[in-house]
Amino acid sequence: MNLLLLHGWGGSDWPHWQAWLAAEVAKDYGTVSFPLIQHPHYPHLNRWRKEVKAHLEEFRPDTVVCHSLANTLWFHLANRRELTPVKRLFLVAMPSLQTKLDTIGSFYPCPLPESLYAEEVHLIVGDNDPYITVEEAETIAARYAIPLTVLPGAGHINAESGYGEWAWILERVNEK
Repeated sequence: MNLLLLHGWGGSDWPHWQAWLAAEVAKDYGTVSFPLIQHPHYPHLNRWRKEVKAHLEEFRPDTVVCHSLANTLWFHLANRRELTPVKRLFLVAMPSLQTKLDTIGSFYPCPLPESLYAEEVHLIVGDNDPYITVEEAETIAARYAIPLTVLPGAGHINAESGYGEWAWILERVNEK
């Protein structure tokens, strides 16, 4: 497995679950890439798009795990047909595609792409995520006929909501 972890706005450094997941996969001699995308606290769509596109071409992952703003970035890459299909894609804590925050304004609005460029896709959200409603997540999941997991009380599924060590995602990533 070539696992690519893409962080969202502000990064996903320790004790975030993505940092933990990278370490857990590497401990078992898995191949993992967890790049720090330029200026994580002040992201810009064009800069992130170019950087991640180049990384995807070089690393060639078969499994991608996006958190937060990385989901929106994936949708933009898909809309521009700049992706090579992957085997598995995990969309974790996706923000609303109509988010209105100045710092990340270049990413929005974001239309739903025709394809997500993955054989298997799984959408995971918290039932009390401040950036997306369960209803919007259900609409997205229905549009692509993909499974949706709603985690009770998980917030934005980050370190602040108690998601450092997260065995559930490790099990899913390790499934063959």
